[in-house]
Amino acid sequence: MTERVAQSSRLEGGRAVPRPETTRMFESDFIERFSRIHPATPFVAWVPIIGFFLYRTYQRSVPLHLVVPLFLAGMLLWTLTEYGLHRYVFHWVNDTTWGKRIHFILHGVHHDFPNDKDRLVMPLGASLPLGVMIYAVVYLAFGQLYAEPIFAGIALGYLGYDGSHYAIHHFKQTSRVGKFLRRHHMLHHHADHDGGFGVSTPLWDVVFRTMPHAKKRASADVAA
Repeated sequence: MTERVAQSSRLEGGRAVPRPETTRMFESDFIERFSRIHPATPFVAWVPIIGFFLYRTYQRSVPLHLVVPLFLAGMLLWTLTEYGLHRYVFHWVNDTTWGKRIHFILHGVHHDFPNDKDRLVMPLGASLPLGVMIYAVVYLAFGQLYAEPIFAGIALGYLGYDGSHYAIHHFKQTSRVGKFLRRHHMLHHHADHDGGFGVSTPLWDVVFRTMPHAKKRASADVAA
């Protein structure tokens, strides 16, 4: 409880004052507007894209016994991508002024304002270019015939990531899985920034031994 107060409030006159849930990121009103996104927007944009690639796969008469494993492989590939982005890109740090600014824009703002409901899913200005890059890599690696069902799975995995991230922060979790994912992610936020990089699944945290530890922040505070 103490850690949560420390993260979500500041002391003023000897009492805890709640922190604001959001902050302005850009001087430009135009750019600031597009740094915010409704949680339904990724689904509105990406579900038709998924349908398009699956329809093209159907038109090419790719056997179902190939489509299903390729699609599932794409979903699994997204979970690894999610882990890698979170660990090596979002948590990349540099002590220069520009490095701190980039980190804040990419992910630091979420750690400083974790309950900002307008910044819990990826803006289209980031997810669409990222999708193009991922598709290009998959296309070059597997060819168009197999790349399209794989990419459809990757896109669905991405929506699972965005949806679960929003739900973890803004909905009460009642299922065993939901409670586990929430605890996993909250440990990353409030106890161990060096662990818990998976959001939709802890799979790769288990594989790469980066499961978050509840006592890490407390140990660091004692050492300081």
